[in-house]
Amino acid sequence: MALTRFRKSLSVMNQCLIYSSYGNSQFFLNSISNTASFQCPNLNSFVSKLLQQPIFSIKAGLDSEEKCSSSIFKSQVFSWDALVIALKSSSPKKANLVVEWRLEKLMKENEKNHDSYCELIRLCGELQNVETALHIFSLMEAQGLKPNSSVFNALLSACLSSHNFVTALSLFELMESSKDYKSDSDTYNAFISAHANLGNKKAMQAWYSAKIAAGFSADLQTYESLILGCLNSKDFPNAEIFYEEMTVAGFIPNVSIMQNMLIVYCENRNLSKIKEYMKYAMADSWRINRHTVAKIVNLFDELGSVRDMEELLVTLTNLNQTLENLSLVHSAIIRMYARINRLDDVEYSVGRMLKQGISFRCPEDIEKVISLYFRQAAYDRLDLFLKCIKDSYKFRRSTYDLLVAGYRRAGLQDKLDVLKNDMKLDGFFMS
Repeated sequence: MALTRFRKSLSVMNQCLIYSSYGNSQFFLNSISNTASFQCPNLNSFVSKLLQQPIFSIKAGLDSEEKCSSSIFKSQVFSWDALVIALKSSSPKKANLVVEWRLEKLMKENEKNHDSYCELIRLCGELQNVETALHIFSLMEAQGLKPNSSVFNALLSACLSSHNFVTALSLFELMESSKDYKSDSDTYNAFISAHANLGNKKAMQAWYSAKIAAGFSADLQTYESLILGCLNSKDFPNAEIFYEEMTVAGFIPNVSIMQNMLIVYCENRNLSKIKEYMKYAMADSWRINRHTVAKIVNLFDELGSVRDMEELLVTLTNLNQTLENLSLVHSAIIRMYARINRLDDVEYSVGRMLKQGISFRCPEDIEKVISLYFRQAAYDRLDLFLKCIKDSYKFRRSTYDLLVAGYRRAGLQDKLDVLKNDMKLDGFFMS
């Protein structure tokens, strides 16, 4: 059978491949499954229920849920991927038990659908569990179901997600010599993606060239990996080249590509391109992740471009971005106005931020605002500012020290007395 030939092939390849070149690599393979953009409404409560159960009762709990008339498994939006991923962060062992339970069900039902086994092997990739992936492959063959390219690709991807390049390469060689499960476009994409995540530009491009030489054209996933690989290896010019190739080929970039290109343009300090891409974001209503927002904010902050920062805040607000993302922009705007001594604008920006339900998250930002009040001797306005943020933010020692020093320089003993009492309530003593 295929797995027996694979193990013989692996034994030979282990003698000739240099594993040390890959052994210490850190690789996180992007999920090859397209998870839903929304979760099953009851998923979180079911995950919490499983996390509270002891290990030995997990499978019994799954059996009980399956028999329930209102079982979460019957929901049209339920996803095994979502369940396993949710469990993985808190209890990898329980996540693996879910996969084992699903496998036992397939065996009991004498399942003959390749897709069912692909799904389980893919989940093993999420859990970096090659041993179980190989076991699923063996049981599938024992059921009389011959593997196809999709099953092999799932197994190969599981190996890559576990940093096992030797086994993945051995599987590839086996696919190349077969007629029934020949390597296809997805096979090459898996290797391109693996090296892209590592930032190994040379290996990534080698697999890309191999894909083209094998008669496969680049698809959207290929370009997504190529652009990511260039970004990770800091080869920004080639990222732009691959992006241009992609658009000329008629592909519409997905959110991941757009965000990576935004980072590329931030690294190149290309403001016009950033603004152009933000217009695309507005038109398509796509959300930007925190890392990308932080990159844009840092660039605008470095350039001192407060107008661009204000425009960014409007754009992200209209896109219904998370409060965490909006907080990054609000804080940066307040810092920038404080830096150039525009107290009226600082106060307006603080009020705007608080109205959106966002409070200060960084002590340094508060201290920059306090320093501005002292520079402008606006002590009464400082009192109002402190009252506004007192309920939403707990002062640290350095903030109190800054206030003490400022009031002492100004000779405001009455304010020092009030501050002394506030410090005691927070467990600090005035030095």
